[in-house]
Amino acid sequence: MKRVGEWLEINILENWANNTIFHVLTKELGASKALVQKWNQAKSIRKNDQQADVNHRLQVNDCLSLHLFIKEDYSVIPEQHPIEVLYEDDHMLIVNKQAGIDTHPNAPGQTGTLANGIAYYYQLNDEQLKVRHIHRLDKDTSGAIIFAKHDLSHTLLDKALEQRQIKRTYIAVAEGKLSQAKGTIDKPIGKDRHHATRRRISPTGQKAITHFQVKQYIPDQQLSIVELRLDTGRTHQIRVHLSSIGHPIIGDVLYGAKKRILNRQALHAAKVTLPHPLTGEKVEIEADFPKDMLPFLRK
Repeated sequence: MKRVGEWLEINILENWANNTIFHVLTKELGASKALVQKWNQAKSIRKNDQQADVNHRLQVNDCLSLHLFIKEDYSVIPEQHPIEVLYEDDHMLIVNKQAGIDTHPNAPGQTGTLANGIAYYYQLNDEQLKVRHIHRLDKDTSGAIIFAKHDLSHTLLDKALEQRQIKRTYIAVAEGKLSQAKGTIDKPIGKDRHHATRRRISPTGQKAITHFQVKQYIPDQQLSIVELRLDTGRTHQIRVHLSSIGHPIIGDVLYGAKKRILNRQALHAAKVTLPHPLTGEKVEIEADFPKDMLPFLRK
């Protein structure tokens, strides 16, 4: 498959032939039924350069085209922010979020977020695209975040996240020495009814699983460098889980940190690994650490 102007062209090979367009788009490509219906209504599907209906049947060497690369409303106000691009193609964008900014607006018209900066970045590059984040990071957490650049990649990346095909690796600087070198924290997380933003371990909360491995212990400061991987993506998951075993992240006052060496939680999304939404090829991207965490990691 390849991009030709505003269209994605897919050459039909033998293993996809003799099926309807609807079957190929939903079963082979992975698009949702709702998305295919939207394309059909918008006349965004072509077969051999002719408008096609989803019930049309495809043969070997037919050219199936989707009108994916269209101009859209950004959905947020473009605003200049420094954007560190880690990976980009026609289908997705991965950036290294700095600490201290929200991933996206929490109210209409809000500015100062990473999403506002992404919209400005698109604008600079003469792309008019809706800003679509696939996951998010807390305001004071830094690191890699994935954005989809059109509705098909959005659907496929959402599905990959749900099926745990997107692997996220974090590095945290935690207080004290963990009793285990590696392990899994499997504790449900719910809202804290006594605090508007805080979460807590709750038997009635959502399932939350965090795998951890201690990479290094710094005895003179009584700090542990911990690598973490998530099976789920609950709000504040790593922060809640590390605090629940008695090792809050330094700087994380909300979850009981005593060491205020940093003015934020020392948590960084260091790596994302995922299948490319269109090609299926493995994409592995690392995000450089912010300057405030480097002194601990150099030790």
